[in-house]
Amino acid sequence: MALVHEERIKIRWRDVDNYGHVNNAVYLTYLEEARDAWTHRALGDRFDFVIVRVAIDYRRELSLDDDEVIVRCRGAGYGRASIRTAEQVLTLDGTVRAEAESVIVAHDPHGRAARALTDEERALLDAANG
Repeated sequence: MALVHEERIKIRWRDVDNYGHVNNAVYLTYLEEARDAWTHRALGDRFDFVIVRVAIDYRRELSLDDDEVIVRCRGAGYGRASIRTAEQVLTLDGTVRAEAESVIVAHDPHGRAARALTDEERALLDAANG
């Protein structure tokens, strides 16, 4: 079974803009929290990465009245150095409010550049993807 991480996040007053809904940029923060947790669960705390792509489809607005969201993240595949994730932002009743795809790249913090995934990391990703 594929590893899916769910993060429950409280909608904060500062997340809401003048239109009374959660600002589009805040979704990036919600997604980041779940993606980081999924990555650490799948690959461990010592895996360094940088994000190189995020695409978000906004389905329905969120407001303070929604109180909390559930953000889901799962692996969607990997390449030589990159990992694709599929993510959703849902209200507590299960309504999808946004769907996203992200690409992260394994990162060498000393060389400050992308690096290839190791055989061990590939095996962990295979296990996480069920």
